[in-house]
Amino acid sequence: MKQYKVAIVGATGVVGQEFIKVLEQRNFPMDSISLLASDRSAGRKMMVNHQEIEVKETTSESFHGIDIALFSAGAETSRYFSPVAARSGTVVIDNSSAFRMVSTVPLVVPEVNPGDIQNHRGIIANPNCSTIQMVTCLYPLHRVNPIKRIIVDTYQAVSGTGRAAVEELSTQTKQVLDGQSTIPHVYPHQIAFNILPEIDVFLDNGYTKEEWKMVEETKKIMHADDIAISATCVRVPVITGHSEAVHVEFSNAMSPDDARRILAQAPGIKVLDDPVISLYPQPWSAAGTDEVFVGRIRRDASNARSLVMWIVADNLRKGAALNAVQIAEELIKSE
Repeated sequence: MKQYKVAIVGATGVVGQEFIKVLEQRNFPMDSISLLASDRSAGRKMMVNHQEIEVKETTSESFHGIDIALFSAGAETSRYFSPVAARSGTVVIDNSSAFRMVSTVPLVVPEVNPGDIQNHRGIIANPNCSTIQMVTCLYPLHRVNPIKRIIVDTYQAVSGTGRAAVEELSTQTKQVLDGQSTIPHVYPHQIAFNILPEIDVFLDNGYTKEEWKMVEETKKIMHADDIAISATCVRVPVITGHSEAVHVEFSNAMSPDDARRILAQAPGIKVLDDPVISLYPQPWSAAGTDEVFVGRIRRDASNARSLVMWIVADNLRKGAALNAVQIAEELIKSE
């Protein structure tokens, strides 16, 4: 099997470290790996496949000879270095929002639209974490019974914001339990014992940028511009694992049992749905796993053609690192 020279940009961040875990666990065929980050992290040593590797500063010269680069260092870094890497012959798989809605850049969830990978021009975009887990579950149903409308409410973990947010939740939780006041730094308000219906910036239409990502990205990934979508994205005091309450209107009525049967046979999905024993997906148990979990599938009491479901996944794995590595795996299959 051919071996590939891989680079990780943003290697010291929470997703960058998850990239390393996923590559190791899936035995990705690597000839070598370069760990890249900002100048602040240069010189740090990290373990990859039982070898200690030094983190280097990301420069325009970093991509010479690199086959695949996994980016998770923010949109600004991606906008600057991704085209540089692509011109060097590297295929970039970018986890930021920089290129997701660029018409010439494929936006890919391998269980949904793997064929789009072949249209890349050196850059492939990894979708937003909340979008990934939702479309993974909805697409198998959409193929059988076309979706007309989606209303989704998310409950998103703080790790989606990064390490500083995880530390802030931990610190604030201790402060509140000790009867102390808190001072938020990462979020506009206290996150411990609280929920914030604000993820990313507010747009002129009243939605946040995170919510609008779900609207636009879902249509692009599923090749379904005619689906009506509305989203409300909420940050909750959970460390890992995004949860979503999804209301789906189909072209025709679909029974919950039919939906469960279709989803149980779909790749990357695990159905946990037995109310009698309180069996349903939870972020605590989803953390560290690769599947997208779905449960509480039921008829929408307000619409005969609609179902309601509860979807949970590890936002750092399927919502970021795992999906990107799966894209890389699909990429090399076609060579």
